[in-house]
Amino acid sequence: MSITTFTTRRARTLRLAAAGLTAAAALTLTACNSSEGTGTKNEGMADTANSAPADQASGSKDGAEAGKDGASGGAAQAGSPQGGADKGGSGKDGAANSSGSKGSSASKGSGGSSGSDNSEQEIGPCDINKLSIGVKTVKRPLNYAVLEVNSHAGVDCNVVGYPILNFDDAQAAIPVNEATKPQAVVTLAPGETAYAGIRLSAADGSGKHGYKATSLKVYLQDSDDSKSVELPGGSLYLDSTAQVTYWQSDLANALD
Repeated sequence: MSITTFTTRRARTLRLAAAGLTAAAALTLTACNSSEGTGTKNEGMADTANSAPADQASGSKDGAEAGKDGASGGAAQAGSPQGGADKGGSGKDGAANSSGSKGSSASKGSGGSSGSDNSEQEIGPCDINKLSIGVKTVKRPLNYAVLEVNSHAGVDCNVVGYPILNFDDAQAAIPVNEATKPQAVVTLAPGETAYAGIRLSAADGSGKHGYKATSLKVYLQDSDDSKSVELPGGSLYLDSTAQVTYWQSDLANALD
C-alpha cells in the first residue's frame, strides 16, 4: 500500500468519525432541549390545572359561605321582633298619617255638604205681606175656585203646607184635602206663583149648610199674619164639603 492511499483512507476515517461525533452531539443536544421543553409545559399545566382551580374553588366556597352568612343575617334582621316592630310601626304610622289626611279631607267635604244644607235651610217661609194674593173661579171642575200667590220678596221663600182660609170670620177654617200633599215644600223664586185649589161645594148638591161667604182672610202656616182677599163677584157659595188643597207649583195639580 502506498503512503498516498494510506493517507487518504485515514483522512476519510477521521472525517467519518468527526461526522459521527457531530451527529451524536446534535442528538444529545436535541434530546436535552426536548426534555426541558416538556418539563416547562408540564410545570405550567400543573400550575394552571392544580393551583388556579384550587384558588377559584376556595374563593367560591368562601363566597358561598359569605352569602349564607349574609342571608342568615338578613333573615335574622327581617325576623327580628324589633326590626319587624319598627317596620310595622312605620307602616302603621304612615297609614295613620294617610288616614288622618283623608279624614281631614272628609271633614272638609262634610263641611261643604253642611254648607250646602245650610244654604237650603236658609230659605225661609214666605212673608204674607210680600205676596200678592187673589181668588178666581174656574169652569172645570164645577164649583171650584183657585187661590194664587205671587212672590215679590226679592229672595226665594217657601210656602209651607197649605193656606188657612177663613170665610166670613168663621170659628174654623175649611179643612185640607190630605190627598193633595206634594212630595216637597213649594219654593217661590221672586215673581213665581203658587196655587191652592178650593172646592167650594158639592157638584151634586149633596153638601149641607150652604151659605154665601162675602169675605175671606188668608193665613200662612206658622204665621199669625193674615191678608184679606176680595172674592170674585163679591161672594162665593160654600157648603159642608168645602176643602182646600196643599200649595202646588202647578195650576193643574191644584185643580186635579
